[in-house]
Amino acid sequence: MRGVVGHFRELDSAVEAIEELKQSKLGDLTVFTPTPRHEFEHALHPPKSPVRKYMLFGGLAGCVFGYWIAVWASNYWPLVVGGKAFSSWIPYTIFGFEVFVLVGALSTVAGLFIHAGVPRLTMMVGYDPRFSRGDYGIWVECSPDRLAAAEALLRKHGAVEVRGDR
Repeated sequence: MRGVVGHFRELDSAVEAIEELKQSKLGDLTVFTPTPRHEFEHALHPPKSPVRKYMLFGGLAGCVFGYWIAVWASNYWPLVVGGKAFSSWIPYTIFGFEVFVLVGALSTVAGLFIHAGVPRLTMMVGYDPRFSRGDYGIWVECSPDRLAAAEALLRKHGAVEVRGDR
């Protein structure tokens, strides 16, 4: 066995179980919930998402590319108006901003897919269809010598069902 999954019907008992599991450091936790709940985020203390870096670097690269392509096009096909310079940054700011938004958004979606593991070709370990219908699940991945402690802790906090999974 690689771990145990606990099936909870009440949100509060699942949150309490998560908090105690985090304190006892029995293993890695995965929470299954039908809708996003801020209570789980407060209990789990997830790390900051790395996806925001994709937006930053993609947006900056898009902005640089936007300015570059506008300057290149105006130098390649010059339109002389009143003796003004071909490559002035002020009129190209709009184009740079638009490409900033486009490339930043696309890189954010790519980062989301990369870090979310999309597409997931296999079913997640510990998942039960009941977790999509209103119940909550906690998967505890731990070593075999800690399985009994994790199972006892889940039952103590009111798990309706606790089962081992591979």
